[in-house]
Amino acid sequence: MPRIRRPVAPTSAASLLQLMWLASPALPVGGFSYSEGLEAAVEAGLVTNEAQAGPWLLDQLHLSLARSDIAVMSKAFAAWQRADTVQGAAHIVELNAWVTTTRETHEMRQQTEQMGRSLVEWLKNRGGADDPRVAVLKALTPAPTWPIAFALAAAQTGAPLRDALLSYSFGWAENMVQAALKSVPLGQSVGQRILAALSSEIPAAVDHATKLMDSERQAFTPMLAILSAQHEAQYSRLFRS
Repeated sequence: MPRIRRPVAPTSAASLLQLMWLASPALPVGGFSYSEGLEAAVEAGLVTNEAQAGPWLLDQLHLSLARSDIAVMSKAFAAWQRADTVQGAAHIVELNAWVTTTRETHEMRQQTEQMGRSLVEWLKNRGGADDPRVAVLKALTPAPTWPIAFALAAAQTGAPLRDALLSYSFGWAENMVQAALKSVPLGQSVGQRILAALSSEIPAAVDHATKLMDSERQAFTPMLAILSAQHEAQYSRLFRS
């Protein structure tokens, strides 16, 4: 007998608007101040125009973000939904530690911790202090990381997992395109073309990330790590990473 697929209820307007809010560059977590190694790639002459910037960001989406942050956030989203259990709380601690220990440079770790802390404050200021999970998030050591914090914020919206991951990924894409516009530099029309290309690839990256086993999740991008380390000592720069 063929499996009968039940129709999936559409995301409510309230949940969808909250996901858009979380993906917005206006979210006060400082995402706009990071280039994630892109500025160092520009300095090294590896990214100098649209033809190089677009593929660079697409590779970063598939080889870095999908295999690490999106994958770990998909696990954290489910863990936050059962955070009131011993197993759920322990899994959150484990996932946060994974993010912290797999950041390949000092500035990459600073970024995820700073954005994580900022999102905790945002959640508290918008009334999230009533959710006991926010206190669990804040207590994570050495700091709550960005994917783990975003997973909680997304879980609070009541939206399904895939929509939450699409929101996370698009927020990353928009910030990175803005970084490319400023650092390469590129024009607005070029930026929109790159964002369109990223948007068309994000669903596949999300679907791939959700299928990864814990043992398959990885953070291994040697060239990006080298560029990030070089960026830490770059003489003149616009971005914090």
